[in-house]
Amino acid sequence: MTDYNKQNFPVEKVRKYLEPGPVVLVTSSWENQSDIMTLGWHTILEFSPSLVGCMIASMNVSHDLIRNSGECVINVPTHELIDQVVAIGNSHGDEVDKFAANRLNIEPGSVVKAPLIAECFASFECRLYDGALVDNYNFFIFEVVKAHVDPQVAFPATLHYTGEGLFRVMGEKTSDQHKKFKPEMLI
Repeated sequence: MTDYNKQNFPVEKVRKYLEPGPVVLVTSSWENQSDIMTLGWHTILEFSPSLVGCMIASMNVSHDLIRNSGECVINVPTHELIDQVVAIGNSHGDEVDKFAANRLNIEPGSVVKAPLIAECFASFECRLYDGALVDNYNFFIFEVVKAHVDPQVAFPATLHYTGEGLFRVMGEKTSDQHKKFKPEMLI
């Protein structure tokens, strides 16, 4: 076992170690406007119903589109889309068509009106489940109502943002421990 030499660390930078999961591209649509935003602040809240919490700042065009429509799609890109992920995160939906500018193809949702991104291996159609925390914290709780995943992608090389412009890539299977788990814990 390793003894670590822990030192003081700036609390505003803990995301480097506590990032919640892969960077996603959230698509939204309301009336005649659609948008994409890069999002790294999300978390699984419940398995059934499938609930996902997302922090979407009110300064984003997507925030208003989602508030008005009550729905979105959470698209999961792999590392091949890093240039698009960064470009989308650095642009504003009221100034540019992010789909066209980043050469991303849209597919229609089967349950929601927000589009899916064809270049992402997974897309989760979501409806607003609980908006009680939106006004104070910009925290949306969505229910995944339809999931689209390419079954050929067993260990996706997803992007994980750790702050300060640095990404990590996850995807390598390191150790299969499923035999040590109780069956009811293998969710």
